[in-house]
Amino acid sequence: MAEANAAGERGEAVVFGAPLIEQASIDEVVDTLRSGWIGAGPRVARFEQMLEAYLDVPHVVCVASGTAALYLALRCVDVGPGDEVLLPTMTFVACAQAIELTGATPVVVDSEADTNLISLELAERAITQRTRAILVVHLAGRPVDLRRLRRLSDERGLAVIEDATHALGARFDGRTIGSSENLTVFSFNPQKNITSIDGGAIATRDETVAARARQMARHGVDLSSWERYRDGRPGKYEVTSPGFKFGMTDVQAAVALHQLPRLDGWIASRARQWHAYDSALADLPVRTPAPTTGRMRHARHLYQVMVEDSSPLGRDELIASLQARNIGTGVHYRAIHLHSYFRDRYGLEPADFPVATEASARLMSLPIGPSLSGAGQARVIDALHTLLAGR
Repeated sequence: MAEANAAGERGEAVVFGAPLIEQASIDEVVDTLRSGWIGAGPRVARFEQMLEAYLDVPHVVCVASGTAALYLALRCVDVGPGDEVLLPTMTFVACAQAIELTGATPVVVDSEADTNLISLELAERAITQRTRAILVVHLAGRPVDLRRLRRLSDERGLAVIEDATHALGARFDGRTIGSSENLTVFSFNPQKNITSIDGGAIATRDETVAARARQMARHGVDLSSWERYRDGRPGKYEVTSPGFKFGMTDVQAAVALHQLPRLDGWIASRARQWHAYDSALADLPVRTPAPTTGRMRHARHLYQVMVEDSSPLGRDELIASLQARNIGTGVHYRAIHLHSYFRDRYGLEPADFPVATEASARLMSLPIGPSLSGAGQARVIDALHTLLAGR
């Protein structure tokens, strides 16, 4: 009986980042498995076409992951040994790892205090003769100021890559993120706004860049397996460059095909949850996300709060207390300069990145998304009030 009471107090699990997989996606996966073609084929091609239409961009190349997309994008702007690439320190380590794997050097930059986005002012100060590119991250789904970024890149001759792995569906100045002249990468892992189980994409306006990314993603082969099968030319292919096995499969695309049409509705649902958190947490010792401006549409991927000094619980204590109540949370992120590999390799000091260092210790992400029920969100809010306001 005591165990049953304890389970009742914990309640049903509120899983952080749980994807919503509906019957249409399940049926499409089953049809794919029965089709006899489960690798990269017609469903990947259809998903690419749907993304091109949604993003208003002529070329999308789907790949195995957002990390693969980052690496290929860097290669497509000819980043390599001897180059430096600017990037925010407040992001996932995949960004820095992708840069290193090209042979270039990642140069991390501190954040803006209100948004935790890369500080473009500090980025400009960090430019050297070796700086080849800047990789910006639309963190949590909030777009970076693309006007200011364009001025910086034009004045200093930098290639730009937009990491929009959090920002599918975001807009800036009326344009969809992914439709600019920059290479833009997306991710479809299970926690993203739509999922293909795992997967990623590169969006570009440049046909030559798209062809190069596509070929690198399939071992440097000029024709895909599906093209050779479809056209009855199984042996007619040529390897013209080094490449990788980075392709998305039709099984992955089958999940996403029925998610993309739901994206805008899901973002609207996320916005309602977002505003509910804003209102309910206003009197608690946490700092809620900075408001959006009229120039942007936020993709509402992560709802992040900063735990204040006045809180009775520190961030990690709060996370543990919520977990004890069966409520999941996330940390996005522990900044790159705090990880031992990058810290020791590049001699990075926490004091040199004060905004991101503090955010790394105080930021936490609350559950949000179409799989979160109203009752689930109410549980999160009630638990935060109990833990932080003692009621």
